[in-house]
Amino acid sequence: MLCSTGRVKRWAGLILGVAILLCGTGGVVGWRWWHNRPPYGPDALSPQATLQFVDQATADAALEPVNAIVAGDGDQIVLGRVTWTRPPNPQEGGSFRIVLLDKRSHRMPGFIAVTSARPDRVNAGSDASLDIAEQRYPWLRGVGLREINGSFWSSANAVCVWSVDASPVTFQTVLLHAARPGTPSEQMVPMAPAAVEDLLIALISVGPDGQVYWAQRLLH
Repeated sequence: MLCSTGRVKRWAGLILGVAILLCGTGGVVGWRWWHNRPPYGPDALSPQATLQFVDQATADAALEPVNAIVAGDGDQIVLGRVTWTRPPNPQEGGSFRIVLLDKRSHRMPGFIAVTSARPDRVNAGSDASLDIAEQRYPWLRGVGLREINGSFWSSANAVCVWSVDASPVTFQTVLLHAARPGTPSEQMVPMAPAAVEDLLIALISVGPDGQVYWAQRLLH
């Protein structure tokens, strides 16, 4: 008994279509794996952080030639420092985010002064990488956008580091002793008084396309 030629062609077409679909799916999965694969882990950097409360003169000296934020009566001045070792094969276009997070309120500072070994390669700011990191790491709750009454808000800043050669990075912020009257909830920031142990420092590794490779808790 002869097999139908049309049926054979239909089956051949179906098999070819499935094969192409599987190859396409496998290619997408493989690309995503490669795209999100860290070029190195935190161990390659051996990152460390310190944090202390200081007076205005100490903050001014530590931030030179950048202007430190001026504190008022009853405010607390926070001075932080993050260092790491240059990895053997740094990724071109990679960057870091340094996060200072108040674990009591899950809020970040609104203003940060920052300098480094490469002052032109650091700044205060925020981007979508913080939202990605928050979704992936529960202990980073509060670093991304906040949804309030159907809108998304962020009044917070992290330290953006655009060169692996920027270490050490020194940053400073001020915890206000009291919120300004009428400050809406979406603009609230960490408040004084705080203990050093209330504040968390994390280092986030970000790829050239904004992909988050990993986040490392450095302090508290």
